[in-house]
Amino acid sequence: MIDTASLQKYSLFGGMIPDQVERIRPLLVRSDFSEGQSVLREGDPNDSVYFILDGRVQIVKGTRVLTELGEGETFGEMELLDVQPSAATVRALGPLRVAAISNRAVRQIYCMDPKIFALLMMNLARDLSRKLRRMDEIAAALSDAAGAARNFSSPAPPRDPGPAGGLDC
Repeated sequence: MIDTASLQKYSLFGGMIPDQVERIRPLLVRSDFSEGQSVLREGDPNDSVYFILDGRVQIVKGTRVLTELGEGETFGEMELLDVQPSAATVRALGPLRVAAISNRAVRQIYCMDPKIFALLMMNLARDLSRKLRRMDEIAAALSDAAGAARNFSSPAPPRDPGPAGGLDC
């Protein structure tokens, strides 16, 4: 099983004392995957958030690789909250070890200790906010790059020669 100190490294457990993390630990399910194996497939049901304990994954939407994640990072947060099919495929890039906590386990935490549940949900909201902020930055950079490309490929507008004779004072 995963030790409490290791779990406290994950932002989802931020602000929790070891005793609180220890109460959650039995609700985690550990899984191992081999290189190329899918942890999640786009469109398939998912009700868990996954913690990468060891290894790396590739996040793929359609045929486009969105990003790679490694040890200490999480995925599946969106589906944990809105119980929708998986938004992307998550594939192991090599040997992979993850721990997952399901929606059902989160409900158990709520019944067991509402304070731990509140911390967990606040941390989950912060994690999703950080990811959304990062996506906003990427979208803005892509938009800026597309605008620059459009401006570069368009002829420059004619310049106003100024007063007769073309001299500016």
